[in-house]
Amino acid sequence: MDAMTPIQALILGLVEGITEYLPISSTGHLIITSSLMGLDQTPEQKAAVDTFNIVIQGGAILAVLGLYFPRVVQMCRGLLGKDQAGLALAIRIIMAFLPAAVLGVLLNDLIEALLFNTPSVLTALALGGIFMIVLDRVRMREHRQGIAPEDHSKVLGPDLHEISMGKAMAIGALQCVAMVPGTSRSMMTIAGGVLVGLHPRRAAEFSFLLGLPTLGGACVYSILKTLSGDGPNMFEVIGWTPIALGLIAATVSAALAVRWLVGFLNRHGLAVFGYYRIALAIVLGSLIAGGIVTLNTPDPADAAQGVTGPTETQEPAP
Repeated sequence: MDAMTPIQALILGLVEGITEYLPISSTGHLIITSSLMGLDQTPEQKAAVDTFNIVIQGGAILAVLGLYFPRVVQMCRGLLGKDQAGLALAIRIIMAFLPAAVLGVLLNDLIEALLFNTPSVLTALALGGIFMIVLDRVRMREHRQGIAPEDHSKVLGPDLHEISMGKAMAIGALQCVAMVPGTSRSMMTIAGGVLVGLHPRRAAEFSFLLGLPTLGGACVYSILKTLSGDGPNMFEVIGWTPIALGLIAATVSAALAVRWLVGFLNRHGLAVFGYYRIALAIVLGSLIAGGIVTLNTPDPADAAQGVTGPTETQEPAP
């Protein structure tokens, strides 16, 4: 019998797609959803479900590829020497991706061993919420006050290919903070864009495009790992049908979430997500304290080994 039903796969796919690009932490939501559905009963099932939760990020990638297809084509043409603006944008995305790519390999296991625990996850959720509330009040209100809809095109500022390499690297450096479980990759990259002076809409678009190599790398790594025999094989434990359904659900829901988020940020900013994160930390903490939800922590033996090998507990950049 497969460890996950098609309905459960659809639910997890919807949760992943909705939360991946919103600055509210997909990790926290997937922890709650997986536990409430009883998908963490055995070590083998936990490991397979953790891998599944990373692989269905492929749906979020497909959503961005579809919604921002002209940008992706532009970057591909640039890498082929046929579009200077596309080449400039591709270089900036690559430069922003490099810090997380390097530190992710070096520190992922150590971070999971030391920080993937209840106090750390709840603290990251709450502090991230406070951070977004403060950032909204200090840096984002100016983008929403006194600007008529027809004037938005005049205040978006430089296009993404025109931002400096230093700003791209700064956004990439902040993405590394999202390696801490409960932080949210989208939160850090959108906030990073705003902090370096990008309009919220531009910051969100850069965050979505930066997610292509970041999430893609995590998906490929997880698939290769599960096929290598290092732990339970996700395809055997869960089955092909639930995996396919999860990917489809994640693709559709992520596409809707991305389109909604861009408009929402222009009108309302980040503060509402900050309050939501604080509420989520309280709810998650209560569920864990009551024994309703289980936080999958690394085995003590693995924690003692530090960085000797990848753990199977959670995604590298939530």
